[in-house]
Amino acid sequence: MIYILTFFFLHWYVSLFCQSFFMHRYGAHKMFTLNKFWEKFFFLLSYVSQGSSYLSPRAYAILHRMHHAYSDTEKDPHSPHNSTNIFSMMMDTKKIYNGFAKDQIKPEAKFEKNLPHWAALDAIGDTWTSRIVFASIYIAFYIHFVPAGYAWLYLLLPIHFLMGPTQGAIVNWFGHKVGYRNFNEDDRSTNTFVLDIFLLGELFQNNHHHAPARANFGAKWYELDPIYPIIWLLNGIGVIKLVKE
Repeated sequence: MIYILTFFFLHWYVSLFCQSFFMHRYGAHKMFTLNKFWEKFFFLLSYVSQGSSYLSPRAYAILHRMHHAYSDTEKDPHSPHNSTNIFSMMMDTKKIYNGFAKDQIKPEAKFEKNLPHWAALDAIGDTWTSRIVFASIYIAFYIHFVPAGYAWLYLLLPIHFLMGPTQGAIVNWFGHKVGYRNFNEDDRSTNTFVLDIFLLGELFQNNHHHAPARANFGAKWYELDPIYPIIWLLNGIGVIKLVKE
């Protein structure tokens, strides 16, 4: 069982790191800069870690910029206050995301500036072949390592299949419904946890909506954003260059 749980947590946290660090903080907000080599590196890491649920960083960034501009209004692409449950919110978000990812919807010009884009990788990641290959790898790993009598572990497979969208849905639903507020923003964003280990700081939504360009999602001394020390380290060794707020 240890192999399955290790695989699950590695998949969860590497995928989540890529979504928060690369797609969100870099792609949507440009909190730091990357040279071409490191941008390609994190593109590839995002593709491998998200696997069957790969999300286009470009489409993700457009969607997220819309979310900030229209937070919790009717034009918000993924507000929990516009949906009856988390699953309907995911489906509504998927329709808008697909429109941007497949160039079926033209975003507002203000959301298109300085976006991360690797058309060839996005095209590969969006194919059913790619998604099925990754899903098959997950299934094969479970078949090989699930011990006798632990068939319930197979219930984790759907999370693997939809890892990226699942993490995004949790953040968008609970980060605008459950928790406390440090700042009186016009939207309904909240901080769900004081110590956000589960979503690596993404559930400090109220702090983030108050200061969208701030790389550290924690605002109070006791609020730990687990990704910020990594950002600080990568900036120190020259992998990234933080942009002044």
